[in-house]
Amino acid sequence: MLSLATTLLLLCPIVLVLYFVWGFLLLLFRQAGSPLRHLPGPPSASLFMGNLEDLHDQENTNLVARWARDYGTVFVYRGFMGGRRLMLVDPVAVNYVMSRGYDYPKPDFVRDSLASMASGYEGLLTADGEMHRKQRKILSIPRELVRSIALFPAFWGPVPNQAFSAAQVKSFTPIFWEKATRLRDIWLDITASPLSFFTPADPLTTRESAEGLEDTDPEPATSNTLSPSALTTSFLPNPFSSFVPSKASPPFPTTVRARHAATSSVECSSEPCRVDVLPWLGRATLDVIGAAGLGYAFNSLEAAAERRESESELARAFAVIFSTARKFRVMTVLQVWFPVLRSFRTENATMRQAMATMRKIGTELIEQRRDHVLAEIEKAAHTTEKADAIEGDKSVLGRDLLSVLIRSNVAEIPTERMSMNETLCQISTFLTAGHETSSSSLTWTLYALSRNPASQAKLRAELRSLPLPPSLSMDCTSPATDDADLHTAFFECIMHLPYLDAIVRESLRLYAPISTTMRVASADDVIPVAAPFTDRRGRECPHIRVRRGDIISIPLQALNKSTDVWGDDAEVFRPERWTPDEVDEGASRRRAAVQGLWGNMMTFGGGNPVNGNRSCIGYRFALNEIKIFLYVLVRDLEFSIDPAIEVEKKVNVLTRPSVKSEPHRGNQMPLYIRRVLPLDGGCEDVHM
Repeated sequence: MLSLATTLLLLCPIVLVLYFVWGFLLLLFRQAGSPLRHLPGPPSASLFMGNLEDLHDQENTNLVARWARDYGTVFVYRGFMGGRRLMLVDPVAVNYVMSRGYDYPKPDFVRDSLASMASGYEGLLTADGEMHRKQRKILSIPRELVRSIALFPAFWGPVPNQAFSAAQVKSFTPIFWEKATRLRDIWLDITASPLSFFTPADPLTTRESAEGLEDTDPEPATSNTLSPSALTTSFLPNPFSSFVPSKASPPFPTTVRARHAATSSVECSSEPCRVDVLPWLGRATLDVIGAAGLGYAFNSLEAAAERRESESELARAFAVIFSTARKFRVMTVLQVWFPVLRSFRTENATMRQAMATMRKIGTELIEQRRDHVLAEIEKAAHTTEKADAIEGDKSVLGRDLLSVLIRSNVAEIPTERMSMNETLCQISTFLTAGHETSSSSLTWTLYALSRNPASQAKLRAELRSLPLPPSLSMDCTSPATDDADLHTAFFECIMHLPYLDAIVRESLRLYAPISTTMRVASADDVIPVAAPFTDRRGRECPHIRVRRGDIISIPLQALNKSTDVWGDDAEVFRPERWTPDEVDEGASRRRAAVQGLWGNMMTFGGGNPVNGNRSCIGYRFALNEIKIFLYVLVRDLEFSIDPAIEVEKKVNVLTRPSVKSEPHRGNQMPLYIRRVLPLDGGCEDVHM
């Protein structure tokens, strides 16, 4: 007779097999009874992958637009194992789903992917329901959420501004300017010393990976070499994978003085130098979010300019986590249908150490600011002059992200307080979401301007028509504090330059950083549509019926290029479409059908929340950052591109560029850069 232990060992594989078989049977039964089975759609290309392989290259093939033309604005496509997924291009249906973030949350496998990239399950990107509502409220409206405001009004004063309001974002503008001018100076160094050209290494790539590539790279030092984190894949994406490292090359002068010495004999028509702008912009925006969001100095630009091999401790930790999270594993796919498999996840020693480092540094940043905040609160309790209290340590009492989080943590109302883990997750979330979305947008904008020299020349003329304050001249990288009011007025003028605004709007319309978002129905529902459609049975449907668990895809980029909204030239980069002369009543009515957060487009998400606001909370931050960078860069530099190069979009959560003829180099954006001399530089022929 078999022992109990032997019996259990024999039963375990049988139970496991039955579990998997039952899971697949449930999937088949669900598909057979789903109301989505009656909707039209393309045939499945693969039993296991469905239409996912075709969707991987959708941004280069206009696949969604072709499907919408063939099957209408409401259709289904096939996912893993033939699972039906609803695709919405109908603006009314999209507005309905996007405005109900809690009724239509992110699917579990999307949340798992985001959480694995250091955001955690308690960050703003991944939290749902009441936790997300609380976090959004704290981040959006710090006023009256904490009792300390009421207890110490002299310290807090009137705090009407939100964490990411226009007024608060303005306080970050000097940081934007400082990093933009530093990047401009580095690029001017490169154009002055073209033999020293190189592409910086990815600050978020592990040293072991970089060394392995250097050992096997047969090309010269001036070429681009592929980093493992620069590869693109449709699974478990790495939001920091845009950097493409290269082998070591000779150093070049990096100081302003050296640059002036090198360019003193440069003619008005200097030869352009080919530069991969993508990694440089990634480093600049990483420095921005570190300084403006956390008060942490990544020094990523300086590390590249000075050819330092080591990055900051926090950057190295992110490198390990993101390079691990982006790898595709079959187990990840199986975990979608068999949640029990999530219990068998393992983390190696390197991963555990990296996460411990992130937690250690994050905790140190929080504790430092909390100590200062508590000290200032105590000081404010004993003073009657509000001005004295407010003029304290503005790095602590300012309006940056971490300061708002610390204020929430010192609140005395537990229900309005974020836990330590929630705060740590927010730090990771905004590092993840806050730097490469901006760098991707800037990269694509420079690409669009390179392809459209007339638009670039018109923009440069507008930028140069705005007088530059002497304290912000080419020799000054950091705005002088004595001229703060003058600088504030100048920066405000930049934000309202009409053609710059049109350029940014058109670029974000055509090159949205995130091309698609996914939602899942949390309950059976009926989704309205703009007009009735015909299903596979030939019946007219006035709405869409969905069942709990149905996955919904919303192609943000396809909506941004809809000919019904933007006209027959919707796929053409034409900033003039945003000028008052072209925005007539008919155009305004068509654009109003898309209820986006900004500019009647879905780039930043929906703008009409009903139950759960999942739109981009930091969109003002991104817009101001992009405009300052464009002002500094386009004003003094000319960008062009080899017309023979075909740049493709590679989607891996974010939309990144890749040269079609050089897929082995991963993500890159090679542009030609040359200096455009100042108007008073003694040269009549200014090349634009």
